[in-house]
Amino acid sequence: MKTNHPSRLSGRPVYIVDGRRAPQLKARGAPGPFTASDLAVQAGRELLLRQAFAPERFDEVILGCVAPGPDEANIARIAALRLGCGEATPAYTVQRNCASGMQAVENAALDIASGRAELVLAGGAEAMSHSPVLLADALVAWLAAWNRARGAGARARQLARLKPAMLKPVIGLLRGLTDPVTGLSMGQTAEKLAWRFDIGREAMDAYAVRSHQRLAAAQQAGWLEDEITPLFDRHGALHEQDDGVRPDSDIEQLARLRPVFDRPVGRVTAGNSSQVSDGACWLVLASEEAVTRHDLTPIGRVVDSQWAALDPSEMGLGPVFAMAPLLERHGFDSDDIDFWEINEAFAAQVLACLAAWRDDDYNRKWFGRRRGFAPIPESRLNVDGGGISLGHPVGVSGARIVLHLLRVLRRNHARRGVASLCIGGGQGGALLIETL
Repeated sequence: MKTNHPSRLSGRPVYIVDGRRAPQLKARGAPGPFTASDLAVQAGRELLLRQAFAPERFDEVILGCVAPGPDEANIARIAALRLGCGEATPAYTVQRNCASGMQAVENAALDIASGRAELVLAGGAEAMSHSPVLLADALVAWLAAWNRARGAGARARQLARLKPAMLKPVIGLLRGLTDPVTGLSMGQTAEKLAWRFDIGREAMDAYAVRSHQRLAAAQQAGWLEDEITPLFDRHGALHEQDDGVRPDSDIEQLARLRPVFDRPVGRVTAGNSSQVSDGACWLVLASEEAVTRHDLTPIGRVVDSQWAALDPSEMGLGPVFAMAPLLERHGFDSDDIDFWEINEAFAAQVLACLAAWRDDDYNRKWFGRRRGFAPIPESRLNVDGGGISLGHPVGVSGARIVLHLLRVLRRNHARRGVASLCIGGGQGGALLIETL
């Protein structure tokens, strides 16, 4: 591994002042109560109202989103205007698949570190339940020919060419969750990791149960109340918390579920995979000058970041490829990190990361290390659940895990944490953060 890379965030210090998110709402087969821009606006409204400065003082707004709706072109600008950030505040949308929200946060941090900005609003929004149902190319071509047809005879001949198979809809979400280079769905890449690292079905299901139990415990203890903004939908229904949690989940129940991606012998099921969900999350990032000028109280600091790429068919190992150079650059091992958030795309994926992280041969081959990293303690990883129990709105998760990691660090009077994700297409991202 190359260890001479300087920090990506060299320059001025970058502070996280505050953050807020929407509850993550599980997709249940129909469009959910909020579009992505609605979620972004509702999640941001309370956050901006409690700041000591006007929304117009932001130098820019950056929002991660993988699949904004057709009425949400440059969704960051739409959200910024609806939040009152003003016509003079530029805004742009970023897309790095599952790490789009983290990319937005890093872009904000880089602009502050370099002196290009003082205050930035950054985060992610996604309404996966609103993913479009598309027409097949054959039907689109048929419609184009139908529009060109003139006269009853031409229309009749074209109508005769319409085949029932053309009417089969294309599910946009399924296409988006399939790698166009390898042809593998994200679930199939998790199956590959399960076989490679010999991760059994029982271990995967046990991890999923633990995720639900941890989220349920966090909700009961009120640990998420300081990061979630309750939402009212247009029918007056209140949405107060992440609604995909199953506190009564157990291994016996999960064992009865059939494999989804590699039938009949696969190990990845709906129960040990992340949930399709809707959500939004914002963070306020500031320079030291802005903190002083507006008398702000930061909750943490962005120390460093790292992006990495690997075989798309093993995209789930992306966190290992991003975290390894990040820790090496600072001379850290696992024991130097107080808490970890590794996004739970699949139980198999997280467990594979933990196995590769400590494996001597794997580290020697890919990172040039003599030995693996020290194991990441279960008690310090995803302590309040993750994507399996909370859901994984793809444009949001990268921002959410940064915000939540800061809350966990502060709650436990700890200092240093790493947030990381695997990224569809074969990438990984990681942020190193500290509390103050």
